[in-house]
Amino acid sequence: MTTKPLSLEHRVRPSNLSGKAPLILMLHGYGSDENDLFSFAPELPEKYIVVSARAPYPLVYGNCWYEINFDEFNDKFNNIKQAIGSRKEIEIFIQELIANYPIDPSQITLLGFSQGAILSYAVALSHLEKIKQVIALSGYVDESMLVETYHQNDFSKLRFFCSHGTSDQVIPVQWAQKTRSFLDNLHIENTYNEYSIGHGVSPKNFQDLKKWLSEE
Repeated sequence: MTTKPLSLEHRVRPSNLSGKAPLILMLHGYGSDENDLFSFAPELPEKYIVVSARAPYPLVYGNCWYEINFDEFNDKFNNIKQAIGSRKEIEIFIQELIANYPIDPSQITLLGFSQGAILSYAVALSHLEKIKQVIALSGYVDESMLVETYHQNDFSKLRFFCSHGTSDQVIPVQWAQKTRSFLDNLHIENTYNEYSIGHGVSPKNFQDLKKWLSEE
């Protein structure tokens, strides 16, 4: 394993394989850091190298992939320029990981929560040649973060596990529900589950995503 600093701060759990291993790259939510999702690492299949990255923009508490601001009517809006910049940073970071760790470049999974899930959608749908599958927890597709030509991509080898809480007070479940039809219209294999929780990941949600991983 490398000790060379990469473009994003991160934590790593090695694979138990002796050769090239599949990667799970974790992208946390707004106001968090690389330690949050990394708590899942001990429960994930040991064949994976698990990397949890820290978002590039520091907040008073934690970090974010892009700022969320409020207008005079108290409506939220996303800093799309920052989001696209973070999408590109994640793409570069993936190449750095491949160059510095024993990673199979054809076996890359993104696991994102909330803002990290939104960026996972953006990376995979924009540059699917980098990604095999995505676990999108409590997120949705924001088309403004995608490359303009995304609909021309061949998505036949990409698959998604998507989940959302029915009582999510941060990202309305209706936003996530639109994602399923969006993926269906692109003929992308996807599993969409809802759980009786708020903005989080329930034990049942986690068990279902692990089962989905084992079915690849």
